[in-house]
This record gives sequence, C-alpha cells and structure tokens, in this order.
Amino acid sequence: MRFGIKKFVALCLSFALMTGISACAIEEITIEKDSIVTLNDCIKIALENSPLIKRFKYNYGVSKSNVGLAKSAYFPTLGVSTGYTFNDTSSSSRFSRSMTNRNSYNVEASLNQLIWNFGKTNANIRMQKFNMITALFNFDDSVLDTIYEVKTNYYGVLAAKAAVDINKANVQINERNYQRIKAYFDEGIRSKIDLVNAEVNLSDSKVTLVDAEKAYKNAMVTLNNSMYIAFTPDYEITPTETFNFNESTYSIDLEELDRKNDISSPPPAVADGTLTSTVEKTDILTDYKFEEFPYTFEKAVEMAYKNRPDIKAYDATLRAMEENLLYIKREYYPEISASAGYGYRNMNSTSSFNVGVNLSSSINILGKKHEIDAGKLQVQLAQNEIDMLKQNVYFEVQNAYVNMIELERQIPLLAVKVRQTLENFELADGRYAVGLGDFIELQDAKVQYNNAQHNYVQTVYNYNVARAALEKAMALPQTVTIAIEDVN
Repeated sequence: MRFGIKKFVALCLSFALMTGISACAIEEITIEKDSIVTLNDCIKIALENSPLIKRFKYNYGVSKSNVGLAKSAYFPTLGVSTGYTFNDTSSSSRFSRSMTNRNSYNVEASLNQLIWNFGKTNANIRMQKFNMITALFNFDDSVLDTIYEVKTNYYGVLAAKAAVDINKANVQINERNYQRIKAYFDEGIRSKIDLVNAEVNLSDSKVTLVDAEKAYKNAMVTLNNSMYIAFTPDYEITPTETFNFNESTYSIDLEELDRKNDISSPPPAVADGTLTSTVEKTDILTDYKFEEFPYTFEKAVEMAYKNRPDIKAYDATLRAMEENLLYIKREYYPEISASAGYGYRNMNSTSSFNVGVNLSSSINILGKKHEIDAGKLQVQLAQNEIDMLKQNVYFEVQNAYVNMIELERQIPLLAVKVRQTLENFELADGRYAVGLGDFIELQDAKVQYNNAQHNYVQTVYNYNVARAALEKAMALPQTVTIAIEDVN
C-alpha cells in the first residue's frame, strides 16, 4: 500500500489553548492513485484522521490540566505590589501662606501558604483525577466506534462489489440468451414473444447493473467519509478472510463522476455465459470456513463488563461524584493557612515584616445543606447510569451474539442453494435449447439463481457486520488501534 502525506497546520480549540495545550500540527493521511488498500489500512487512516478522536484527546488534555490546577492549591501564593503617591497641599490665612509637597512610594511583598483544610483539597484532586480517567476511557470508546464504522463500511463496499459482479454476469447471461433466441427466431424455431422478452430482460439487466454500480460508488463514498478523506483518486480495496472473492481487487474513480459511458450496445459475448457468475465461482462459496467464535455468550457478557471503556468511564464518573460529595461535606471545616509579608515606605524610611497563622471559615449553612443533598443525588444518578448501561450492554451483546450465530448457520445453507439454483438453471437452459422447455421456465430459473447469489452475498455481509458489532460490544483487542499518546 502507498500513502501520500499532506501536512497542514491547524489551530487547536480555543479552550485547549487556555488550558495550556498549544497549537499543534496535524497530519492528514490520504491515499495515492492506484493504491491497493486493505481493511487494516483503512482503519489506520481513520484513526489518524478522525477529528472526533482528536476531540477526545484534547478533552483528556483539559482534564489533565485540571488535575494540576487542583494540586496547585498546595503551592504558596506570592503577592507583590508597589505604588507612588504625590501629595501637594497648600494653605493660606490673613497673615501667612504655606505649601507642603510630599512624594512617597512603597513596596510590599506577601506570601500565603495553605497548611491544612481538613482534606478538601485532597478530595478535589481525587475528583479531577477520576475526571481525567473518564476522559481517557471516553477516548478509548471513540476508537472502538471508529473501528466498527470503518469495518461496516468496508464490508459494505465488498458487498456492493459482489453485487456489481453478479449483475455483470447477469447481463452476459441475458446477452447470450438474446443472441441465441434471435438466431432461433431467424430460423423460425422460436416465436416473436420470446425474442421480445429476451430484449426486455437484457435491457432490465443493464439498468440493474447501472444501479449496482451507483450503489458501489455510494458505498465507496461512505467508506471515504468514515476515513475522513476527500478528493480521493482511483484506488482498490482487497477482500478480507471472512469476505473473500475470486476477484481480489475492484477499482473506482470518484474524481470523474461526470464521465458518461455508452451502455446502449450489448457487452461482448462470452462463452458459456451461464457459468460466468463470479460469486458462484469464488472461494467464498467452495472453501469458505468460519473461524469459530472462541467465547460462549456468558463469557462474552463477562468480558464486555470487564473491557468496555464506557463502563469504566461511568465507574470513574461515579468515583468523581463521590469525591465531590466528600469535598462539599468538608467545606464545613475551617482552613488553616500561614502568611508572611514585607513592606517598605520611603516616608521616614520605614519597613515592616510580619508572619502569621490564620484560621478562617465562612459558610452558608442552609446553602451547604442543599449542596450536600444535590451531591448525594449526583452519586445516586451516576450509580443508576452504570446499572442502566450494564443492562444495555447485556442486551447489546445478546443481540449481536444471536445475530452472528444465526447468520453463521444460514451461510452454508445459502451456499447450497446457490449451487442448486445453478444446477436448475443449467437444466432449464438445456431443456430450452432442445425445445423441451419454454422461455418462462428458463427465466424463472435464471431469476432464482440470481436472487440466490444476492441473498448469499447479503448474508455474508450481515454476518461480518454482526461479528464486528459483537467484537465492539465486548471491546475485544483490535489488530489496529491507537493510543492517546500517538494522536497528533
């Protein structure tokens, strides 16, 4: 695979600048013309380009700064001030007049240090640390969402590609039938209605092929969107182990969408058009084997509870709410601090130095009571959110697990159906060729064969999406991923 790297400088969010995150250079990964791209390549591009992932990285940076801000309460506060005073006084009476001019300046410095506030600052530091942990797990969750979206769209492109292949074969089959029936009609063997029906079927198959090609282009656009790349040149994607076809690559150029193709003339004739379906001839049908899912449903739920970053984020939020409640309760206690100061005034050349220990407390008892009540409700709300999320995770895993197992059972049956409908089509074609069958029988057999192929491909697509959804629901380790330290 070959990548082209476009570098551009972008300003980070204004709030990030205010919290100490400087402007950073962001690298956007694009795809070069005629590249061959795999699923892992697409995932890597999406993880590198995703602005959503960058947003969660910046949020993490903000929460990390908030931890430092909370810790700064233990550092001394230094104050410095200076001033200059000009005083011009005049007085007069019947017998005298006097004027007084006094200029003075002063310099003062002070140092204040928190000694102890009965754990309020510690509670605030722990609360901000849990908020930072929450931000980190939110980042991990966004990575899983991005990977799942790319996988789904990648499988969608493969399914659309297979649909194009099937419809191309269908056009070739209809072209062969049309040429054959036209020859029969010229010899007086077949009626005019068979020829007209063959022409209609050929035209319909061409229209369906155009629709399939449009769907393929739309699928490619959706995939590009999930990778956050635009103005993409012609490139190719490869099949996966669980979605493998004989034609390993299929290219499309999204830069020439206004190009017109002449589809009025029939495609070149092919030998034995009945057997040209690429789906029927690919390894996915004859040698396709499912990798057995290694976990039972109960184990899958257990791993989801253990691995899910959103559950971990909710747990950290609960701990933060508990520390916040503790902080509110401890505001009843006074604060002990020490102070030192030095001052100099040029008037009379006086200077002073003071050192003191202060005990202070200021609280609105009624207001604090309501704050504590609200803090308790926040803790209960966070716990309720965790309970609700775990229930949703259970049903999410259950739904994905059931879908995957059922689809896994369907695929071999549909593979057999493709072979059976192919055999039926070949028999109907043979019967029609020797005059034992009619055109309706032939068309019914062809439609059944065509539909069986489409259903097979759609089921393979659904299986891959269901398996990806289950892996996401369980938060299983991914082959390609990204850490928060790797985000630019």
